[in-house]
Amino acid sequence: MTLINCLITDKYLKMYQLRNSLLVCFLFSFVMYAQDQIVVNPNAPEITFENDIIDMGTYMQYDDESSRVEFLFVNTGKEPLIIEKCKGSCGCTVPEWPKEPIPPGGTGSIKVNYDEKRVGPYTKSITITSNAKTSPKVIKIKGKVQKVEDNISPEKKDNSQFVPKAQ
Repeated sequence: MTLINCLITDKYLKMYQLRNSLLVCFLFSFVMYAQDQIVVNPNAPEITFENDIIDMGTYMQYDDESSRVEFLFVNTGKEPLIIEKCKGSCGCTVPEWPKEPIPPGGTGSIKVNYDEKRVGPYTKSITITSNAKTSPKVIKIKGKVQKVEDNISPEKKDNSQFVPKAQ
């Protein structure tokens, strides 16, 4: 390679590096500027619960009524509240929520059922995703399930009506 070719190649290499550096700086400044532009709707709905944590106390295993609880809330915002989903922290915590919009000043409830067959203390969370200012919102249940004695067990249902029984 001649001296002129080396100088030209070196010149293009420096231009290429400069161009890449400027591109990275531009993208970084664009991302930083975009984060400053987050705007919160001042009229957005707001979900306000009577209680964020409900202590369900101690109850016996298989006591289905004691394993249910209801969280009451009010939409304290200025627009309708739409709850997109509620998700329990595990499969043992099953929430039910209103599917229709809650108007400003309106009330609603989220019903939670804990699997009462699981023995021992528990603390479970329910994550609520909505169009509220404070989304996602987390509410919690806690309690303790005591084991029933071995000689006392729930009646087992015979769901095997289509399966022949041994005689």
